[in-house]
Amino acid sequence: MSDPTPLLRIRNLSVDFTTSSGLFRAVDGIDLDVASGELLAIVGESGSGKSVSMLAVMGLLPWTAKITADEITFDGTDLRNLSGPARRRLIGRDMAMIFQEPMSSLNPCFTIGFQLKEALRQHLGLNARDRHARAIELLEMVGMPDPERRLKAFPFQLSGGMNQRVMIAMAIACRPRLLIADEPTTALDVTIQAQILDLLTGLQNDTGMTLILITHDMGVVAETAERVCVQYAGQKVEDQPVIDLFDHPYHPYTAALLAALPERATERRLPTIPGTVPGAFDRPTGCLFSPRCRFADDTCRGTQPPVQPPALGRARCHYPIGATTPQKVTQ
Repeated sequence: MSDPTPLLRIRNLSVDFTTSSGLFRAVDGIDLDVASGELLAIVGESGSGKSVSMLAVMGLLPWTAKITADEITFDGTDLRNLSGPARRRLIGRDMAMIFQEPMSSLNPCFTIGFQLKEALRQHLGLNARDRHARAIELLEMVGMPDPERRLKAFPFQLSGGMNQRVMIAMAIACRPRLLIADEPTTALDVTIQAQILDLLTGLQNDTGMTLILITHDMGVVAETAERVCVQYAGQKVEDQPVIDLFDHPYHPYTAALLAALPERATERRLPTIPGTVPGAFDRPTGCLFSPRCRFADDTCRGTQPPVQPPALGRARCHYPIGATTPQKVTQ
């Protein structure tokens, strides 16, 4: 599902990390269009390159990362060659990110209020009184109890859920057009998870911002997303509207993820995907999923698969399920 003028456009994005043993490719040829106001979910196991691909877009990867891309544009602005000052003006104002671990993302040496007001001072140039009023307003928006008192608290004095709300408040402080939420409910209990997700989707509906949700929880995807991008070993392997993906996955990896959902289980023991995501030195020659795929043949193991057309979910597979192969995946 491609928009003629997407807010975010990525073409052939790859990220290599320099290690003591050589280069490790964490992201491999990602193409992605995200429309203005869209809610996109990026899913996949740990090690699939979900966070790394979005950190590359934000320019937040360390010096050990080598980023290459044919195109990375945000609202027509080329992000690949932005100067430091230009990037700092853009990131945090028009593009923002909620990080996975709030306790490691917030500075333990400064109060919540100081860190929240710093973004307002840097990007909006508000005076001290306006910054204070806006900080209280933001904490109220994210459902923080007694927001004025919380401004004086340090991160260690708040619970994980409260710190996550602070991270969301900082991310939306300048009313960004694009918000990337990197596993925002990790390590939170189920009740708080639901509250955070409701908060994010509510903010998206109220402000019209574009939201990219990075997660490995297919249940969260089913409840929140409009479109789903499935990643595996750094590659995008499927891209469909959420209802279509759940009704008819075309890539065996997507089908295996869905088959592992408890509500879809037909036996007492949940099905699993054997093996692990390939690392730096065990990447297959052909399809990266072939060592774990029950339907892989010599073609899969020896030749890199093509990307199928949108009618087949843009699946990166030689034999999309239900299209060119008689085999079926039990779901």
